[in-house]
Amino acid sequence: MDVSEPASITSGIAQRYATAVFELAKEENSLKAVEGDLDQLDGALADSADFARLIHSPVYGRDAQAAAIKALADKMGLSKQMTGVLAVMAQKRRLFILPQLIAKLREMISEDKGEVVADVTAAKALTKAQQDKLAKALKASVGKDVKINMAVDESLIGGLIVKVGSKMIDSSIASRLNALQNSMKEVG
Repeated sequence: MDVSEPASITSGIAQRYATAVFELAKEENSLKAVEGDLDQLDGALADSADFARLIHSPVYGRDAQAAAIKALADKMGLSKQMTGVLAVMAQKRRLFILPQLIAKLREMISEDKGEVVADVTAAKALTKAQQDKLAKALKASVGKDVKINMAVDESLIGGLIVKVGSKMIDSSIASRLNALQNSMKEVG
């Protein structure tokens, strides 16, 4: 069995939903609202274990998921495009692909705006000024506006891991220590 197959299937499903939302939002000039929805949903997934459990657990039935998603969408004030796609996903039992949908939609919106998204992982959160400086340096390198998607991983000890498209720059202290440890093994 090919292990990558389930990931590729969910990625394909997320791509189709993302394309539908993107095209509707573009047609109705509401990409900005959808982008705000993505920030809210991302925050909700990160902050609420209950929300994450709702979208991943097979225990909740279609109707329970649909009712919960409708209530959440109303409370969050999500756009009609996002509310609609979440309702369809709940009815089709596909809410589990929400994280992939968010990522795909972000890519599509960034591409439409002429931006690239840089996934930045740091040992501690960067200030707004540091993120702006990093975005400016990356813009000089890639030639497009750069939107930073920030994550924190304290195991890096220090430094950054920056991914832009298929390129990755790992200047973390943890990776340098691993490289040093590997080179010491080769000597002895």
